[in-house]
Amino acid sequence: MKDGMTQLSVLIVSGVAKEAAYMAEMLAGGEFRPISAARNGGEARRLFLQNSYDLVIINTPLPDEFGYTLAEHITEKTTAGVLLIVKSELFEEASARAEAYGVLTLRRPVSRPLFYQAVRMLAAMQNRWRRIDNENRKLQTKMEEIRLVARAKCLLVEYLRMSEQQAHRYIEKQAMDMRTSKRSIAENILKTYN
Repeated sequence: MKDGMTQLSVLIVSGVAKEAAYMAEMLAGGEFRPISAARNGGEARRLFLQNSYDLVIINTPLPDEFGYTLAEHITEKTTAGVLLIVKSELFEEASARAEAYGVLTLRRPVSRPLFYQAVRMLAAMQNRWRRIDNENRKLQTKMEEIRLVARAKCLLVEYLRMSEQQAHRYIEKQAMDMRTSKRSIAENILKTYN
């Protein structure tokens, strides 16, 4: 791994095994691993039920579908970054359709440096997305804690006739004295009075 980058798992979806092997070879080593392959859209969907992938490369057309539907499915159901490789004459249409879903599109034939650069760009976007997703989860957890504490304060006000300030102070003091979180104290209050 270079410069502290995390490892990114890759799924290559291609109806042509030789092209899938070539792409896997270009990504071998470094931060791209494990690298898996699927021969068609159905197989890719089955793999997604068993595993999660950070990056997906779809080499169109696939034997069972073109690849748009698979790309859309992946972006709707997962946080994976998707790269769609299409014939040169289909690039404009494919790009317009795929960009609406946040899918990066490359026109074939793809040079080795351009392919690697596109995958690196996708990896950079994926790393950014991970940070945003982690921050979002932290904020959701914090909001849930705030809601629980607010409900617990309401119960203390209702049942113990505390003021809102007293209830807040009570929860904070209990958390400090018991060396636990305000969330834990609030959950105990909710169990007691609900």
